[in-house]
Amino acid sequence: MRFIGLQENLKRGLNIVGHATAKNINLPILNNILIKVEGGNIELVSTNLEIGVVHQVRGKIEKDGQFTVDAKLITEYVNLLNSGEKVKVEVKESELAVECGNYKTKIKGEEAKEFPLIPTIPKDNPYVCQADDLKRALNSVVFAVATSENRVELTGVLFSFIKNRLSLAATDSYRLAEKEIAALADESSAEHKVIVPAKTIQELLRILNNFDSGNIEGTPEIKIYLSDNQILFTIDSVSLISRLVNGHYPDYKQIIPAQSQMEAIIERTELLRAVKAAALFSKTGLNDVTLNFNKNKVIVSASSGASGESQIEVAAEVSGGDNEITINFRYLLDGLNNIDDDRVKIGLLNDKQPFLLKPEKDNNYLYIVMPIGQ
Repeated sequence: MRFIGLQENLKRGLNIVGHATAKNINLPILNNILIKVEGGNIELVSTNLEIGVVHQVRGKIEKDGQFTVDAKLITEYVNLLNSGEKVKVEVKESELAVECGNYKTKIKGEEAKEFPLIPTIPKDNPYVCQADDLKRALNSVVFAVATSENRVELTGVLFSFIKNRLSLAATDSYRLAEKEIAALADESSAEHKVIVPAKTIQELLRILNNFDSGNIEGTPEIKIYLSDNQILFTIDSVSLISRLVNGHYPDYKQIIPAQSQMEAIIERTELLRAVKAAALFSKTGLNDVTLNFNKNKVIVSASSGASGESQIEVAAEVSGGDNEITINFRYLLDGLNNIDDDRVKIGLLNDKQPFLLKPEKDNNYLYIVMPIGQ
């Protein structure tokens, strides 16, 4: 194997795939990145057996071949090379020789035959959406994923592909976030529902951030392919494949309030500030704040025998009568922080039913928090 590429291209590729490696005592080669030169392509590959990332790097190919080296070592070394210079990479006697200007090194590695195969999915009938739309949508729901393994089906984000829409939902049974975006598909594409692990979502978001930061050129679209137990995301020169979570996602639609006794529209930043102030006086471990809606205001309050009490009035457009609810302030702040609108809309039936939060102008996003029992 032998090729020549620019330092910035190799650096970018290594930084993209390097996070998907894993420390595994039984399979130490998972610490490595596979460098594969074949069929006119230079590919960097990594996997932790749950997900796999492949990135194609531009360069001049002189000889096909493949080899694996420690991900951390090769990444840190290439990051230190001079930007703009050409890097020559070649396998010599079970070592990877890297030359760039006055820098020359040999890195010990392992033969590629020991590296796990990355699964493949037929690239038929993809669902296509804008990368920016998907990134914003994932950020607005992934925080609600369950962190406990007690219910494995809640440890991922539910992807529901229906016609030309993609609905994303996440819940830990205490709160629920749902966002819908456009996703073009072939007319013959069937409706699908799959659960994508939260770790896969975080890795996908990290890759998408590389586009936003300019590390990868263009504002790309993203293609999504499905198989029985795997999902593949392709964005420009990067592919991310992942196992799906096995399990039946709960029918969360039934807990979304069909009607509200009270509705309120409030400035998002004012409510955010009031909740943070009241939260300083919430009970330790309970994280409770009470929202009292009446006339043209909402009163945000909390009290604790240990710290005292606080009460803040925030102007609001309230319709439908007075109402009150006590909820976990951390959950409420998560929702407010992930709404991209100046004003929010709140719906409430009573203090025992879910608290509904939406952006004022976006009907494609909703966030629900269950009340704290009194």
